[in-house]
Amino acid sequence: MKCIYFLTPTIASTDQVSSDLHAVGVKDFYLHVISRDHAGLKRHQIHSSNYFETLDVLRDGFIGAALGFLIGLAGIGLLMYAKPFGEHVVPAFVYAILVGAATLFGAWEGGLVGIDSEHKKLEKFHDDLAAGKYLILVYVRKHREQVVLNMMREKHPDAELVAIDSHYVNPFSTVTRVSDTQAPGV
Repeated sequence: MKCIYFLTPTIASTDQVSSDLHAVGVKDFYLHVISRDHAGLKRHQIHSSNYFETLDVLRDGFIGAALGFLIGLAGIGLLMYAKPFGEHVVPAFVYAILVGAATLFGAWEGGLVGIDSEHKKLEKFHDDLAAGKYLILVYVRKHREQVVLNMMREKHPDAELVAIDSHYVNPFSTVTRVSDTQAPGV
């Protein structure tokens, strides 16, 4: 699956792009718009983005879980070295529970940090979004990619193709703007 990013200048052009994408078979589930104008999207009944696309909850949650896991391992290493319970043998499942609790706590804290930060893939589009433009994310299977690109090229020359990503869900991948490297078939 591919994610194709388009920037449009107005809500009217975004609404028309949305209608034309529906006409070529793109369902609302695969079409998300990121904008500062949430009321306008709702008024025009345009499918807006979700929190996983706009906030760094997943990425920061994974980072927090990894840090929690490492801190948990360091903590049980310290417990094994210091032996605060004397010569009593502590069962291995206790250590596993401690590492699991530290991992979950790290994931929770990381997710809280992620709620407060913009998604890393949107950093390149921050200025455009702040200027009032609309970022359209279109998820398509690879064999349907050219259909969407051709329709957009023919009917919406004002919609700027800004990026093509392999898939949006991977929290650690980066998106490259089309202006940085030319997209295939464009």
